Amino acid sequence: MLNEFMSLEVLATFAGLVAAVSIIVQFTKSIVKKKFSDGVVRLYAFIISLILTFIFAKSGQGIEGVVLTFINAILITIASTGTYEMIVDPKAEKSK
Repeated sequence: MLNEFMSLEVLATFAGLVAAVSIIVQFTKSIVKKKFSDGVVRLYAFIISLILTFIFAKSGQGIEGVVLTFINAILITIASTGTYEMIVDPKAEKSK
């Protein structure tokens, strides 16, 4: 994966989808944050993840496939937002 550009095979993997969601969200986040609050960025990341997962890594058939794809999109969203926070600010302490 590190020696080639994104391909369909890469996008069909968990790591590929996490990377794609992270890249797309970080590239377009400033546009979203101009009009909406910071919390909306997480929903935006989920929507991007859901779209990419349905296109490149749809699981199963029928309602089971939709539910599995939805759950996988949640996992990809959590991984991509967590990866961003870990790389950008690994020692961040959240205040209440």
